[in-house]
Amino acid sequence: MQSILKFSLIARYSAFALCILGALLVPLIPMDRTLSFALTLAFAALSVLGVFDLLQKRHAITRNYPVIGHMRFLVESVRPELRQYLFESDSDRLPFSRAERSLVYQRAKNEADQRPFGTLLDAYAHGYEFIGHSMRPAPLQDPETFRITIGNEQCKRPYSGSVLNISAMSFGALSGQAILALNRGAKLGGFAQDTGEGSISPYHRQYGGDLVWQIASGYFGCRNADGAFSAEKFASQAADDQVKMIEIKLSQGAKPGHGGILPANKVSPEIAATRGIPVGRECVSPAAHSAFSTPAEMMLFVARLRELSGGKPVGFKLAIGQPWEFMAIVKAMLKTGIVPDFIVVDGAEGGTGAAPVELTDHVGTPMREALLLVHNTLVGAGLRKHVRIGVAGKIVSAFDIAAVLAMGADWVNSARGFMFAVGCIQSQSCHTNKCPTGVATQDALRQRALVVPDKAERVANYHRNSLHALAELLAAAGLEHPSSLKPHHVARRVSSNEIRLYSQLFPYLAEGELLGGDSPHPFYRQAWALASPEGFAIAGELRKAS
Repeated sequence: MQSILKFSLIARYSAFALCILGALLVPLIPMDRTLSFALTLAFAALSVLGVFDLLQKRHAITRNYPVIGHMRFLVESVRPELRQYLFESDSDRLPFSRAERSLVYQRAKNEADQRPFGTLLDAYAHGYEFIGHSMRPAPLQDPETFRITIGNEQCKRPYSGSVLNISAMSFGALSGQAILALNRGAKLGGFAQDTGEGSISPYHRQYGGDLVWQIASGYFGCRNADGAFSAEKFASQAADDQVKMIEIKLSQGAKPGHGGILPANKVSPEIAATRGIPVGRECVSPAAHSAFSTPAEMMLFVARLRELSGGKPVGFKLAIGQPWEFMAIVKAMLKTGIVPDFIVVDGAEGGTGAAPVELTDHVGTPMREALLLVHNTLVGAGLRKHVRIGVAGKIVSAFDIAAVLAMGADWVNSARGFMFAVGCIQSQSCHTNKCPTGVATQDALRQRALVVPDKAERVANYHRNSLHALAELLAAAGLEHPSSLKPHHVARRVSSNEIRLYSQLFPYLAEGELLGGDSPHPFYRQAWALASPEGFAIAGELRKAS
């Protein structure tokens, strides 16, 4: 036992001892003086490091393994890169697989995305999904016709939007160069870019691409000095013809129910001017809006924004939490007669520049279940024909688009898909300001790596080629437009010997089913009974409070 302990002790300090010996013995060995001096200096420096390791009290590893213990920290620091480039399989989704990223890169660069030798997916694995093709395929349609009209009878200026658009990403989260490339790509491809809650920056305006202006709880770009909503500032910006729609952000999938703080040292003059906040002062996004506090008040705010914008489409974006809270909003639509033009459903799988781990991993409803709730509630309330639904949440391929359109969506937004197109390599360093490709950083030198004209072409290419792939899927299924996709067109394997259509897998409500209070679907019937247009709490609690 004693000999084992001695061996362990020798092993632990062997690297440190060799450094000391090197510092002492190298000068005695005949060799070139310059080389001798360099080696002696290196060994001496490592010896000093070893002494420091023994004396410091912060890291147990280097205290027990002086000098050599630093190898652990070195390898750990490059572990994500080693995994991504050397050990990750094509199908590991962390959060996007190599196959998914490669598909976006190929389409963005106009490279061939065909695959030889058959699928790499296991068609017999639980969860495998596919579209059933038709014995009479339809003619291949022009993807430029894959557009929908957003705006109901209460809207004076409807917008014809693409079925694939850029999801909400703010200037500040993304670099100015990235915003420029995305907007120029949107202009080239004829689709829309969501500004994110950081408001409309000069980078959004330079190329004139269509914008969806997102208004969040901080009211950036349309706020008074105290952070309250400013009708005058909103009307001034909303009048710009480049702004096609107004989106009220209630919550986002990556951190629902959570506000945000932009540290004072990140509030540059550019960001301050864009958001309408003081330079160098902490910028707070509250968790909740101050312009309304009940579902009914929210509908009045929708009507106000529609009027102030000159009749442009107004809707809202949310991640679904408690189902009766969304149903309370729908009841408020019925009570007030004010119906938003669209709803964007964000899933819990959505991304962000930075968020608490627990919120990212364990708060909010996944996109598909959230979409189903929103679609069914609107159908059950008799309002679906008046409200368009967009969705966001890990959508990058044409099949991703087709699957959610079949479930009930009208269009999709993609954030990370377009980030890949503009150069993102999924280094997951968005929150460090050290993005290696200049996409998610405010470092001017790092941004220089992103060449706008080249990346803008890639953004437009990715959009065009993705919709072309969608057109091929539709033609194979005997369809001519994305709006023709229905739940019975897509199937999922639910066990080793059973496949079910979406129409069999998910419940779908009948038109007006919830209005009578006797829906045959218990979940919807019970949640609808709990909802009240007077507040977001359940109806019984609201009655007690009053």
